[in-house]
Amino acid sequence: MKFWKMNGAGNDFIILNNLEEGLPPEAFLRIAKTLCTPHRSLGADGFMVVDQAQGEGDFRMLFFNSDGSVGEMCGNGARCICRYGYETGLSGPVQKVETTAGLVIGERIDRRQYRVRQNDPTVIDLDRTAMIGGEEIPCGYVELGNPGLPHAVVHWPGLANADNDLLFKLGRALRDFEGFPKGANVNFYDMLGQDHVLEKTYERGVEDFTLACGTGTGSVVTVLTKRGLVSGKQVQVDMPGGTLTVDVEQENDTITGLFLTGPTNLVAKGEIFDEEL
Repeated sequence: MKFWKMNGAGNDFIILNNLEEGLPPEAFLRIAKTLCTPHRSLGADGFMVVDQAQGEGDFRMLFFNSDGSVGEMCGNGARCICRYGYETGLSGPVQKVETTAGLVIGERIDRRQYRVRQNDPTVIDLDRTAMIGGEEIPCGYVELGNPGLPHAVVHWPGLANADNDLLFKLGRALRDFEGFPKGANVNFYDMLGQDHVLEKTYERGVEDFTLACGTGTGSVVTVLTKRGLVSGKQVQVDMPGGTLTVDVEQENDTITGLFLTGPTNLVAKGEIFDEEL
């Protein structure tokens, strides 16, 4: 099996082109779980399959978390797979990618910078409360696309110097909070300045913090824009793996466009010989 290894702001992925490989869909879960395991295989946050488009897209993107579970969409993964599509001739400088959560439009800015229009928010709740260990945790809740990719948004003052063990425990507890029936990715944020945000995300399916999360970044900026805390234009979001830029378009108080811009990094191309498969 041939593969590409890429990352977007430190969020890393293995890409397999099933238009060439012709693997049965039932094989993807096991392949994802095996290849994404660090030390024993390539290691990655996620596994993405390029497959035949079923509608108006240039191609279809199937996304799997590192535990083998299916993900509806991934913002940084989408940016990486847009570059893959452009550089392999599957699409032009504007990419139309079919995902489980809906059509995603990408755009090549330059060799490494890609911009994607993320799935529109289908659920926005600015004032949800989670009861964790007898303590009320105020948070926002956003779902992107349909079916919606769930994100909790939690303000955490002093995030840059926060206790990582405490954040991990809280992130895991919020991820499984009964008020989030799908489970949720948990995005902690703090304001660094005007239109400047710090974010750390505990990802469902990875079950740990990742260096970046594109849909999490979009969800954080959605909540902050709706609360009037950022302008929604060229909002800079710093994460452990790098910085992403988010733009929000609104019409009559309804979000009509959510755009994510940032770097991609092609790490390796090669062939997989993993004998555990």
